[in-house]
Amino acid sequence: MTFSPSHSVKAILGPTNTGKTYFAIERMLAHPTGMIGLPLRLLAREVYQRVVERVGEQAVALVTGEERIVPAKPRYWVATVEAMPMDIHVDCVAVDEIQTAIDFDRGHVFTDRILAARGLQETLLLGSATMAGVVRRLVPHAEIIDRPRFSQLTYAGSRKISRQPPRSAIVAFSARQVYAIAELIRRERGGAAVVMGALSPRTRNAQVDLYQNGDVDFLVATDAIGMGLNLDIHHVAFADDTKFDGRQSRPLTPAELGQIAGRAGRHRRNGTFGVTGGTEGFDEELVVALETHDFEPVKVVQWRNSVLDFSSLIALRDSLEASPQDRTLTRVPIATDQQALEFLARNEAGALARGHEAVKLLWECCQIPDYQGISPAAHGEIVTRIYSDLRRIGAVNADWIAEQVRFCDNAEGDIDTLSNRIRQIRTWTFVANRKNWLEDPVHWREKTRDIEDRLSDALHEKLTQRFVDRRTSVLLRHLKDKRMVSPEINSQGEVRLEGHLIGTLEGFRFSLARNDGEVDAKGLRGAADSVVAPEIRNRAERLAGAPNEEFVLATDGRLRWRGEVVAELAEGDALYRPRIIMLADETLTGPDLEKVQDRLSLWLRHHINTVLEQVMALEAPSDVEGTARGLAYRLFEHLGLLPRAVVAGEVKELDQEVRGRLRKLGVKFGAYHIYVPLSLKPAPRELALILFALKNGGVRQPGVTDIPHIVLSGRTSFLVDPEVDPRLYEIAGFKVAGKRAVRIDILERLADIIRPLIALDASRPYQGELPIGAADGNGFRVTVEMTSLLGCSGEDFASILTSLGYRVRRTPKPPAAVAPAEASAATSAMEEVLEESAASIEPADELAETVQAPPADMPVEAAPESVPVEAAPESVPAEVADTGEAPAEAAEAEPEFDEVWFPGGRRHDSRPRREGDVEGRQGRRSERPRHRGPRRPEGEERPQAGQAANGKGREEERRNKRPEKNARQDRRPPREDRKPAFDPDSPFAALAALRGKTE
Repeated sequence: MTFSPSHSVKAILGPTNTGKTYFAIERMLAHPTGMIGLPLRLLAREVYQRVVERVGEQAVALVTGEERIVPAKPRYWVATVEAMPMDIHVDCVAVDEIQTAIDFDRGHVFTDRILAARGLQETLLLGSATMAGVVRRLVPHAEIIDRPRFSQLTYAGSRKISRQPPRSAIVAFSARQVYAIAELIRRERGGAAVVMGALSPRTRNAQVDLYQNGDVDFLVATDAIGMGLNLDIHHVAFADDTKFDGRQSRPLTPAELGQIAGRAGRHRRNGTFGVTGGTEGFDEELVVALETHDFEPVKVVQWRNSVLDFSSLIALRDSLEASPQDRTLTRVPIATDQQALEFLARNEAGALARGHEAVKLLWECCQIPDYQGISPAAHGEIVTRIYSDLRRIGAVNADWIAEQVRFCDNAEGDIDTLSNRIRQIRTWTFVANRKNWLEDPVHWREKTRDIEDRLSDALHEKLTQRFVDRRTSVLLRHLKDKRMVSPEINSQGEVRLEGHLIGTLEGFRFSLARNDGEVDAKGLRGAADSVVAPEIRNRAERLAGAPNEEFVLATDGRLRWRGEVVAELAEGDALYRPRIIMLADETLTGPDLEKVQDRLSLWLRHHINTVLEQVMALEAPSDVEGTARGLAYRLFEHLGLLPRAVVAGEVKELDQEVRGRLRKLGVKFGAYHIYVPLSLKPAPRELALILFALKNGGVRQPGVTDIPHIVLSGRTSFLVDPEVDPRLYEIAGFKVAGKRAVRIDILERLADIIRPLIALDASRPYQGELPIGAADGNGFRVTVEMTSLLGCSGEDFASILTSLGYRVRRTPKPPAAVAPAEASAATSAMEEVLEESAASIEPADELAETVQAPPADMPVEAAPESVPVEAAPESVPAEVADTGEAPAEAAEAEPEFDEVWFPGGRRHDSRPRREGDVEGRQGRRSERPRHRGPRRPEGEERPQAGQAANGKGREEERRNKRPEKNARQDRRPPREDRKPAFDPDSPFAALAALRGKTE
């Protein structure tokens, strides 16, 4: 860097928003060559891109501590102040933010550039007006140019964080405060971008873009925004007015407050500033200073000797301890690089620093920044290892640096973890950009750069996920920028804007997508409605002109248009006129709402009249009168279905001609119901069920939505649900019979099968083969056709018949015949048992072969049903039951019964009516109804209590009343003379036959 006459130095001083940086760039590009030093790597990158756009990439070099882009022949150099190459000659040199010279850590570098950095033709020193006095003393012949602020800055007082105006920056001075404020803004206002000095430049750029693009309206930042960042900020709010400067916590100076507050307002737009978050309001004097940019001038800046002696470590340390000769300069407190130098001088690295080049290299290693913020000793160990490798092997050990880099190469983790890894990788990025420090510097530059970029992107994503509600931010930006694309609504009704799910639109109702945080639901809803409202109006227009085929009434009582719910039915003033309740947001109002309601009402009337056409015709038929007209209207009132028992009287009054007229109207006179067959189809029954439910308990009651699915399944019967109102089954076209609900038309078909069976008596002569299921005495047996028709059997089918009024007669079937067996020892044992038990076996009467008669004195009501002999446990001695050698045929078998069903209330006397059929008459005698005795003749008095009191009297009375039976009993031989009569098919009879053969 060369020194030019003093008249070539210009100090461009003034507050923020004066265009100083823009002026410097324009002046630099006006010269053939130039260089500009900037306070931040972030700002250096921004200026580099701007210059590249103007002159091309090959003409511009970028040099920072962690990045080095140097084409073959650059004409312009953009660098951070610390990285400015002081040995390059250029026509114009500019140094920005020279008021940083007062900083304890970096101030001495800016002071050195003020004193030493000069262009061949022009030098520009840019900074605050507070530096005017220092510039005059240090550069006496410099030309000082004051630039006024483009916009006005005004104090706005105190306001809650959640009440800050859009495009606000809220400033705090610790990561904990920044995160807490950002969380609050996310919950209350949709989200905020975060800018801190600890973030990597790439992450800060991404967060700044998030704010600049309008994705969020709030920026939460530290004082990092006070320098170099050109942001569209309308208001700056201070959540704190103290900061920790690395040594102590102290109040911000008015000049520092002014530097930050001055970011409000851009170019010609005025800005405001204030306090928030519990910070006390500024006093009037401070407010005036901030509004007028009138601050205490800087009197002293930090300085450190830049002409160093590298002859030895001692000489280097002494040169660093040199004191300034000007009272405007003050020696900087010991900096990080000096602390590292002291640490290295005390260990093995100090022994390696012999000679000018070795000491100079040692000092270069000591200037590695402590990005990680670790202890001086820990940072000193890293510097020691690097310097030792450089001295001993000529380059940093590749395996060691690979291990350090690999540790950082992990983009997983939370915000703090990623921030820590970024700080670590920045150290190795700095090392990779030093000349000749690595064997393959290009590889390591690309490697560390890639890792830092991926970590920065991951950190940006984590910050965005935590502090930004992207849906809200996109909506807000859409409201402000009408040029944005319109929201997209897919086939599922999802509303997306720029790929973000905003919510779901179903019919005319919009629902916001669920969010993990607590956002300003009212504000977000208002923003979303403004986006969705045009689509809702368009839908109203399409529905008003939609054909009937696009509408559906579901079993839940809701009207759907193109598959989306738009309305629901409610109870109306009449059964066939339910009310329509629109399911729509407040956005659907006025004429649009009326058009939709009118179209839905028209369709509903048409739907009811079409689906229930046969039933609607019964309301006022023209060709029937009197009782028939009343019956038709009752069918209309009951949705086309009436139990026959309810209108039995009216039906009896109808002659065949009148019935024929009703049949022409579609009415069928069934055995159990009077109904309209065409209305039993699934669609009419589903609609009838909805209409009935609206008047009787509502469509939300159990069964309304389930029964139609059963109807559609084609099942003819099913088990009833006890929680469902039985009337719903009836309306759906089913009769509750026993435990099951049976379809009405199927029930009529069952009646058609049973009717011819009970019309004939199987005991009478019949030409041809008897129908399957025919039985004696005008009864019937259950057939496979019946059970298949109803889809059930056994107890379920029996419960249906019982509920229909049929009664069953159960008689035991004779056991299967047993083949004779050879006499054996088991036979002999059985004979002995039979001889011993013969006396206990009663002689048979008319049914002795199969039935044991109850005791004579047992009341008829208490007498058990017919029980087979084999089932009586008393008939087999315990010895036979216990023996393990008993024949298998003698084992007890479960009895089988013959079940014959008869219509209820009919006397089931199956005696044959043919003369001379005595055997048949005697064989069925037990089936006759039993009576305690013959009827008393008219006029005969009932016996008084006490008559026939004893058993003998009762026996004599019974003998007198039943002379024929007594005569038969008298003709029987005495019990001891009678042989036991066995069932010829029983094992006892077989054993008796075998015994006779052996005798």
